[in-house]
Amino acid sequence: MSWLSRMAERQMLRARAQGRLQGLEGEGKPLPDRPGDAFVSAGDAVGFRIMAEAGVLPEEIVLKKQVIAQRAHLATLTDAAERKSAMAELARLEMRQAIAEESRRRFMKG
Repeated sequence: MSWLSRMAERQMLRARAQGRLQGLEGEGKPLPDRPGDAFVSAGDAVGFRIMAEAGVLPEEIVLKKQVIAQRAHLATLTDAAERKSAMAELARLEMRQAIAEESRRRFMKG
């Protein structure tokens, strides 16, 4: 166990002894089911959860939702010119999503 882990453990034990860990939101309840967290690193999962609880979405998630919506829109189109325009928009959104995901990965590597 590293010195940082030991220090964190002592802080948690002290807080528990002082009663500062009682009455917290969710106390005594099971952890929420987050199956999506299985596909991201623990650090990313924590970051995404903090942002979700604050009502903020990362850019890559916003873009993912836009890509899904654009694909659904594209599926409804029959006119060739409209489909071509919608496919160009889909490609643009997918590229921005890939850039946002890669930016996050590089940032998290440090």
